Amino acid sequence: MLRLCLLAAHGKRRRGRLPPAPGAAPGRARPLRLAGAALLSPGSCTFEDSACGYQWDHAHLPWTLHGEGESAAAPPALTSPPGAAAPRGAPASRGAARPSSSRGCKSKVSDIYYSSVCLFPGHYISVDTSYEGEKAVLSSPDLYSEEWSCIRLIYQIATTSDTSPDPARLNLYLRQEGESFDRLLWSAKEPSDSWLIASLDLTNSTKKYKLVLEGEMGQDKSTSIAVFEIKITSGYCIECDFEENHLCGYMNRWNPNVNWFVGGGNIRNSQSILPKDHTLNSALGHYMYVDSVYVKHFQEVAQLISPRTTAPISGCLSFYYQLKQESSIVFTVYLRDMSGFYEEIWKTDSVLNADWALAEVDFNAPYPMEVIFEVAFNSAKGGYVALDDISFSPVYCSNRTGTPFNPASAGCNFEEDLCNFYQDHKDGPGWSRVKVKRNVYRAGDHTTGFGYYLLANTKFTSQPEYVGRLYGPTLPGNLQFCLRFYYALYGFFKMSGTLAVYIFEENHVVQEKIWSVLDSPKGVWTQAEISFKKPMPCKVVFVSWCKSFWDCGLVALDDVSLSLGSCQAADLLLPSPGECTFEKDECVFTQKKRGRGSWHRKRGPTPTSYTGPRGDHTTGVGYYMYIEASNMVYGQRAYLVSRLLRGTSGKQCLTFFYHMYGAGTGLLSVYLRKEGDDDEIPLWRRTGEQSISWLRGLIEYESDTNYQIIFEAIRGVSIRSDTAIDDILFQAGPCLEVEEIQFSSGYPDSLNEIEY
Repeated sequence: MLRLCLLAAHGKRRRGRLPPAPGAAPGRARPLRLAGAALLSPGSCTFEDSACGYQWDHAHLPWTLHGEGESAAAPPALTSPPGAAAPRGAPASRGAARPSSSRGCKSKVSDIYYSSVCLFPGHYISVDTSYEGEKAVLSSPDLYSEEWSCIRLIYQIATTSDTSPDPARLNLYLRQEGESFDRLLWSAKEPSDSWLIASLDLTNSTKKYKLVLEGEMGQDKSTSIAVFEIKITSGYCIECDFEENHLCGYMNRWNPNVNWFVGGGNIRNSQSILPKDHTLNSALGHYMYVDSVYVKHFQEVAQLISPRTTAPISGCLSFYYQLKQESSIVFTVYLRDMSGFYEEIWKTDSVLNADWALAEVDFNAPYPMEVIFEVAFNSAKGGYVALDDISFSPVYCSNRTGTPFNPASAGCNFEEDLCNFYQDHKDGPGWSRVKVKRNVYRAGDHTTGFGYYLLANTKFTSQPEYVGRLYGPTLPGNLQFCLRFYYALYGFFKMSGTLAVYIFEENHVVQEKIWSVLDSPKGVWTQAEISFKKPMPCKVVFVSWCKSFWDCGLVALDDVSLSLGSCQAADLLLPSPGECTFEKDECVFTQKKRGRGSWHRKRGPTPTSYTGPRGDHTTGVGYYMYIEASNMVYGQRAYLVSRLLRGTSGKQCLTFFYHMYGAGTGLLSVYLRKEGDDDEIPLWRRTGEQSISWLRGLIEYESDTNYQIIFEAIRGVSIRSDTAIDDILFQAGPCLEVEEIQFSSGYPDSLNEIEY
């Protein structure tokens, strides 16, 4: 019923499939053995006889179950949960795009490669635009797994337009017990005329969970989203014995002359075919192989690419291979990160392997990576390489001991001390750890608005040519890092070059300056991010340099963090559930009433002087939400309301940042409203001018029924009453810290006291 074709392209948009294996009939893909439906684990479904306990959300579009040999014109609707209402919307007169025919094997390919799955008549579920609605939601039964698992999804998005401004999407969420928000695991929007495969690592957990599929229909008037199979297996997605239909999501990178093929299955189609695979030790088993028979140029290369890891893993990668070598063959294994950087981790020796040989190599993927098996030939008589039984163990192959590097040890918010940072005082007074109370003249720290941060060149006491160095802990070599920190400048004229970041070798020899501040808004906490990778252990050093009297301002530093992987790759990662920075949109929030007197999404300073923030809290140059007091009258209210959130047992923590600066500032309140109840429960309130800084708010609350969170801002007595919020975060469990005052009226007692 199902067969897989490894399809690929290079250069321009090229359609086609791999060249047939030697001796095979041209244009034919070889069918692979199917796993029996009876072996499916909980949460897996081939949609052969039923939906396997998956249910659609009756508040949205219905999913349709298609049976074998059935016309797609009138398929049965998937059963809704007991007692569910009829699907919203009525069938429209327009037709919807349908998934590709169940026969044939076409592929819409990219400029690099593509893998697709080819179907014979079978079963699948789909949703399309024949019903009016925005999305369809399908949720699994309750699942539980204490072992690492791999989710494989075979899907297709069919549209009539490739350039829609709001394309259709298929999203996969993880809904964990006790959490109000679903975690987005994966999202796809690329349309295709073939079935595609996605592989996702799911870390072990002691919590029950559900998988939630969400099909967003977008703006295309003719769209269909279909799912052919969901399969959950224990183990890691990079593991594969090549016995199943989808080849575990491994893809061949197209080369006009040399490519990886599926071997075995008792089909003698090449002189290089092996008599038995390694998994089953049988002629019926399968493996991957690459042959030099089509080589036309020196150093022709074939690449077999694993699914990208979606969770940090480290341990031992092992595989079996055979190598028949008549002339030079180079068989290499690489790791490739999301920025395209290759790292060689293994290369075969020149010994001839007449039988299956085991290879083992220590493997470390702290951020998303692909494993690439690459074979390079020098001539058409080079021989062949076969590959089978790729596996992974979280225990290193070697006798490596010790704990892996924890990037959190190289960060600091300076609330308690300098963490693992230190100074060399021979250069001068250096960096001072200071705290500024809430006031309307000088901004506080970035972490909370009223905590500690570092200040260089304090109170202009240092002399010209002063240098202050702050050394970080030792970082291991040969790892990609993303360094992020916040800085603020207070000075006279030119401030460029007053703060720089260097990489020092272990012996404190300067290796490279990797960042230097340019002119930036003064008094605004601005985020900087730097990607770097060094072959040897090194240290990050923050250097504040006072060139001359007129350049000797204050340089502030706070919230230094280090993560593995490049900053660009980190920006591509899926957002944390329950987090809203307003950088792209209003997230889960909506306006109760839109107009001049409502909440506005803005970047930069507000139009009215002496009120409102000068930049956002997230980066200093991003977006936040605020009320524009000049468009409102005294006492007018603006509401920002969350969508309905899932109720859970136990405490929840809401963190956000608020900005209330201006002599006429009014009131900011946070309420909780339970589903079906008109009463709003007050959770938190601030009245009047609070600080020129962004201040952190913490709220601990409970709700075992579905609920909404409401931010209410009331305009004060004058136009200097702009109120703003940013960086909202919902978290399961109690707050690690608790605010002493949840409700306050008037000004804080310590307002305008400046203390270092």
